[in-house]
Amino acid sequence: MRKLLLSAIAVAMTVAVAPAVQANDKLMALSNDSNNWAMPTGDYANTRYSKLDQINASNVGTLKVAWTFSTGVLRGHEGNPLVIGNTMYVHTPFPNNVYALNLDDGTILWRYEPKQDPKVIPVMCCDTVNRGVAYGDGKIILHQADTNLVALDAKTGKQIWKTANGDPKIGETGTSAPMVVKDKVLVGISGGEFGVRCHITAYDLASGKQAWRGYSMGPDSDILVDPEKTTHLGKPVGKDSGTNTWKGDQWKIGGGCTWGWLSYDPDLNLVYYGSGNPSTWNPKQRPGDNRWSMTIFARDADTGMAKWVYQMTPHDEWDYDGINEMILANQKIDGKMRKILVHFDRNGFGYTMDRVTGELLVAEKYDPVVNWATHVDMKTGRPQVVSKYSTEQNGEDVNSKNICPAALGTKDQQPAAFSPKTGLFYVPTNHVCMDYEPFRVTYTPGQPYVGATLSMYPPKGDTHMGNFIAWDATKGKIVWSNKEQFSVWSGALATAGDVVFYGTLEGNLKAVDAKTGKELYSFRTPSGIIGNVMTYTHGGKQHIAILSGVGGWAGIGLAAGLTNPTDGLGAVGGYAALSNYTRLGGTLTVFTLP
Repeated sequence: MRKLLLSAIAVAMTVAVAPAVQANDKLMALSNDSNNWAMPTGDYANTRYSKLDQINASNVGTLKVAWTFSTGVLRGHEGNPLVIGNTMYVHTPFPNNVYALNLDDGTILWRYEPKQDPKVIPVMCCDTVNRGVAYGDGKIILHQADTNLVALDAKTGKQIWKTANGDPKIGETGTSAPMVVKDKVLVGISGGEFGVRCHITAYDLASGKQAWRGYSMGPDSDILVDPEKTTHLGKPVGKDSGTNTWKGDQWKIGGGCTWGWLSYDPDLNLVYYGSGNPSTWNPKQRPGDNRWSMTIFARDADTGMAKWVYQMTPHDEWDYDGINEMILANQKIDGKMRKILVHFDRNGFGYTMDRVTGELLVAEKYDPVVNWATHVDMKTGRPQVVSKYSTEQNGEDVNSKNICPAALGTKDQQPAAFSPKTGLFYVPTNHVCMDYEPFRVTYTPGQPYVGATLSMYPPKGDTHMGNFIAWDATKGKIVWSNKEQFSVWSGALATAGDVVFYGTLEGNLKAVDAKTGKELYSFRTPSGIIGNVMTYTHGGKQHIAILSGVGGWAGIGLAAGLTNPTDGLGAVGGYAALSNYTRLGGTLTVFTLP
């Protein structure tokens, strides 16, 4: 009887896990086939690297526009399409329409046009952007602005399930791209400027039911840490780590939002992502380290339990969100091959970590003008803050000037790329500084909870506001750097053809030599580019695709019609000249060789 019982349990377990394994295996196979672009990030490792080499450094200069598609929506177009087989899936900013396009004849196979309450728009911090849809098990997954997570039939567009991931009435919104991992959909939440307490949540891919949720701050059971087993730089985090560096109950409105990119290591079964700024932006109102805002999390994909964490900017005083992508690679550090995680933080430091243990290996400035801290102490992991640029030490109602980088960071969410051929990381950056004046603010649910006035501008002595760089993560060194007039707010693409692509805020799609940075190609698209470049194959030809449509934080003045220099959390004045180069528009432009 015991043998029969054990056998029955084994069969039941096999039946239970088989669909999930099969679904995940299919998604991994799709993402490993460079003819497709099956994930928002291209692959689980966030490399945004393609093995396609039909377009290469010798012929990229002959690229021609193959076709275009108007999204019919204005505001900022972040993210990129997916391509699976002969179908392309295109998304838009609010109202978050999704189109399935037949690549054989260009017809629209289906469209999904959600009816959302426009009251969500004023609650969205920095434009009405959306960073893309995900695919898994025959479903297209969309995270709407109103936080509804929706699963659509990939063939018909019919809604399969819908679940609310948050509540816009208290300031929670959806801007991030989901990621499908095994039998789950993982997604974050936005709203740090409204005093929400943020989280990453896993939903069942088949039904949409919540599987687990890990908050950025709060009791151990809420943030899913084991006080003895979860580590920070190799040491146990200890009991109540998510509350004991907060004053009273302020952690309940602590921010730490999770609207950036997710990555996943199937061998370790760990999901990696970063949390954002603590609420409010006035550091005097929230004494302590404010854990675990501004933190890299490594969580078990099945349970959500955190294996390790690393807080990059304790007690943030500058809005240096830690949500930027975690790129996974294998490289030699000091002669030893390591499984590494590379993260270009808003705070201006490029971090290289052992993604298995959370050990800090490299932490160096990836823009020389970064001045708020001298360096990162490699033992404690803490940045060494310069008093002159400390908004905490200078106090409330004091305008701290010439802080570099500005609040939008040396890099915001615009993702970098990694080429295993060159071993280099290609990083779109902001070359911007700021004045920052904190003031006291009262929390009211659903109302802005910022408490700071900002102004942004280029660093002293410079007139350009962006650089596109190649970075050696094993040494923490810039290999080459190209100046751009405005911040580079487009995600990069690296290819086996030794070409790296990115877009500019003026609207230029550019191709540069992966080894030297030499510009090889440039084409002016209809609007400024804040989307991410992707590539795929159709009809035996490699194609390059980019969404143009100016907006996002850098382009919020144009996108929302703002003119006061301190509006848009300081970005309007800094990017005022952008209106001389581009206008609003939503267009997908696809390129190929003649």
